[in-house]
Amino acid sequence: MQKDQKLTKTRNIGIIAHIDAGKTTVTERVLFYSGRVHKMGEVHNGEATMDWMVEEKERGITITSAVTSCEWQGHTVNIIDTPGHVDFTIEVERSLRVLDGAIGVFCAVGGVEPQSETVWHQADRYKVPKIVFINKLDRIGADFFRAVRMIKERLGAVPLVLQLPWGVEDNFKGVIDLIKMKAIQWEDEMLGAEFREVPVPEEFAKDVARYREILFETLADKNDLLMEKYLSDEEIQLTELKTAIREATIKMDLVPVFCGAALRNKGIQPLLDGIVDYLPSPLDVPSITGKNPLTGETESRAAKTKGPFSALAFKVMMDQGRKMTYLRIYSGNIKAGNPTYNPGRSINERPARLLKMHSNKRERIDQASAGDIVAAMGLKLTTTGDTLCDEQHPILLEPIQFNDPVISVAVEPKSVQDHDRLLDALGKLSDEDPTFRFRIDEETGQTLISGMGELHLEIIVGRLKREFLVPVNQGKPQVVYRETVTVPVEQEDVFKRELAGQEHFAGVRIKISPLPRSSGNLFVNRCADPGLTEEFLNAISHGITEAEAGGTLMGYPVSDVRTTLLGVQIKEPLSDVMAFKAAANMAFRKAFQKGEPVFLEPIMKTEVLAPEEFTGEVIGDLNARQGKIEQIVNNGTIQAFTVNVPLAKMFGYSTSLRSVTQGRGTFTMQFSHYDRT
Repeated sequence: MQKDQKLTKTRNIGIIAHIDAGKTTVTERVLFYSGRVHKMGEVHNGEATMDWMVEEKERGITITSAVTSCEWQGHTVNIIDTPGHVDFTIEVERSLRVLDGAIGVFCAVGGVEPQSETVWHQADRYKVPKIVFINKLDRIGADFFRAVRMIKERLGAVPLVLQLPWGVEDNFKGVIDLIKMKAIQWEDEMLGAEFREVPVPEEFAKDVARYREILFETLADKNDLLMEKYLSDEEIQLTELKTAIREATIKMDLVPVFCGAALRNKGIQPLLDGIVDYLPSPLDVPSITGKNPLTGETESRAAKTKGPFSALAFKVMMDQGRKMTYLRIYSGNIKAGNPTYNPGRSINERPARLLKMHSNKRERIDQASAGDIVAAMGLKLTTTGDTLCDEQHPILLEPIQFNDPVISVAVEPKSVQDHDRLLDALGKLSDEDPTFRFRIDEETGQTLISGMGELHLEIIVGRLKREFLVPVNQGKPQVVYRETVTVPVEQEDVFKRELAGQEHFAGVRIKISPLPRSSGNLFVNRCADPGLTEEFLNAISHGITEAEAGGTLMGYPVSDVRTTLLGVQIKEPLSDVMAFKAAANMAFRKAFQKGEPVFLEPIMKTEVLAPEEFTGEVIGDLNARQGKIEQIVNNGTIQAFTVNVPLAKMFGYSTSLRSVTQGRGTFTMQFSHYDRT
């Protein structure tokens, strides 16, 4: 019974929102009032507990999701504070994958902002129940009711207002609780730890009565028992009301709305009550499902501390050069030093240490069980999205989906000696972040790093210099063009030379002609000369392949050209393999020069998602980039554009798209084909 009690009193929640809505400030207050920290750190002076990275302190934004836990009313609350910037949505994605509930923080001035929509819909996709905290009610221009309307209109959610603001802007004094029908006033604005409940001020009586009525009507729609009592004017007990709100929240029928001003230390304690009262425990959400790798059958794992072990590795971090893997445990338990099984890689892993995390601080523990979020040291090959389980009862949980990178830059070490260290550091960073990739371009020799946006790559380059002590130069990647011909050309060439006292001779007649785009190169033999042996034919083919490696315009590789061998000249015993290879190479180069060569550039298939009202701006911007729009599909309020755009025109597009869509547009890009410039 004690074990089940532990799960009943566990909440795994995330704090999600647009950048600068106040997520980290809310988290700092939650930690302070729950007694987890004894001093509130502020984002603006770089002292926030959860923003521990140097880059976070410098910029005043969250870059990496940080895990912590606290106690409230006998419940353990595990919290993941996530970034709000669009470049770091992977941190939100992998956090939501392992959470049971979430708090959406909205600014009372900005309301539902673009990135709020993105993370909200991410949470919807993972079926994560949510509550809302409307923050910054003390700011000039704050409008609580506008923010509530935006939740309804932009997010398609059903907001259930549980609190009204007591005043607004400079007059914001506290909140009015529609459940208890009391006003809550904070005594000490500096710390906000002391508050008292007072009668509802007379000037708010009408609004409170109206919103209390809306609260009952909205709930009655979702709960038959409440509907019965509401229609027959029976008194609804406080416990019945809270139970109905909890059930509707967990089913995602409703979103309870709280309010306050985190920076002024108002509204946080009732929000903590809301986390405990309305967000689900691991027992309230459906059991995790996965596939048995042996049978292929779908299986589920109930949230129990006894039973087969199963966990998902949702984040990897480098900690002073050592790998630290964050785990969400769904069932069973794990002990430090005991082996566990990774079914995706068919290997056994042994966690050397288990750690309970508080941002970047840690507390060593011997074991962890269902419902816990912990970090493990010593898992050598396990990476983000991998499952760990009991080898006797294997299960493969659904992995985490990642977006492909959309922007690249070239980096190079400032000294040749640092080249290996650079590749080692990039390998570690790509282990940490699945949306960051790197590769060495075979054609240019450049090391290209790819990520979700300019800021993302700026942070990566900063970490290379600061954490890994590898100074690098950074620039745009070089676009690799292709060359082709536009008209057919016949050419004959003879190689006749004396080398090392021996004469060599070979004659080749070829025709080159253009092929359709993306056809590649083709070599065809139409020569009927009986003296043309297979050995000579292979030599001619190799000579042409070598010539195709670099065209005559700028030395870019040749593409979409058919080369036909029409005839040969052979003189025994002067003709040999080397002579035929050289003759073919010379003939191809001369023919290519006469074939009116042109450049081909890489064309990217690009999908752009943007709200309908920005259609004109998006199309105008794509036209300016020589984009050819293939298709426009209407997905409700969102327009999906499929476009072919030259890669050279796409540098800086992420910034431009955010600009023309007020930050609400997103895009993906992949190579399609080469075409004429």
